[in-house]
Amino acid sequence: MPELISSHANPLVKQIRSLRQKKGREETGLFLVEGIHPVGEAVEAGWHLETLVYAPDLLTSEFAHHLVDEQSRRGVHCVALTRPLFADIADKDNPQGILAILHQRRVALENVTPEHFTFGAAAVSPQDPGNVGTILRTLEAVGADGLFLLDGGVELYHPSVVRASMGTLFWKPVVQASFDEFVQWRQKNGYQLVGSSAHAGTDYRRFQWGNKPTILLLGNEQKGLSPEQIAACDVVVSMPMKGRVSSLNLAVAAGVLLYRMMENK
Repeated sequence: MPELISSHANPLVKQIRSLRQKKGREETGLFLVEGIHPVGEAVEAGWHLETLVYAPDLLTSEFAHHLVDEQSRRGVHCVALTRPLFADIADKDNPQGILAILHQRRVALENVTPEHFTFGAAAVSPQDPGNVGTILRTLEAVGADGLFLLDGGVELYHPSVVRASMGTLFWKPVVQASFDEFVQWRQKNGYQLVGSSAHAGTDYRRFQWGNKPTILLLGNEQKGLSPEQIAACDVVVSMPMKGRVSSLNLAVAAGVLLYRMMENK
């Protein structure tokens, strides 16, 4: 049995707490991943683990025990915490007893080309981290190639983004850029840009998406796409609203449109 850390004053415990905050993540280039499945996905996808933290008394999964043993053999710093301490620093109400500190990745816009990225989505200044994580999960489900986060908004490595993505963050490239940089890139590479707006005249079900490399452009949750952003699109589509609502949640709308795009690929 490894020696268990039980003190809140331990430097590693303090580091974990700091990584719950944006400032800590920005200063270190690290972030947290919690749970057996997400940590397992990060390992399988080849992300750089800084430290693996676990509570032996909480780990009931044979897979999780194998994960800890394997990473320890590979030289990853693996640290055991007491059950009460792990439960105290965990983000979940019923923690599974494992979390990892990982190095962030940055994907350069110029490295994305139509040869390996033919179908994806872009979100302009999204504000809800849960939406971003859910869109990533949907992109994986429809076989899309990745996501663009434009003009800031949600921080990619926010714990809620990581959690909502259900591990897909580690498989789908996410490019962060300004909207102007993105528009120049898509024109240079010949992408079709399809926007989404409740006020558009083209029903998404009647639009012929075609086989051209395509990016779905999604606006901010509160403001949608600006007139300038709409003007940058080749076409803007809408979804019919039969009830009293005038719009859908961003992640729900993205899901509907991405599945429609998948049908045409």
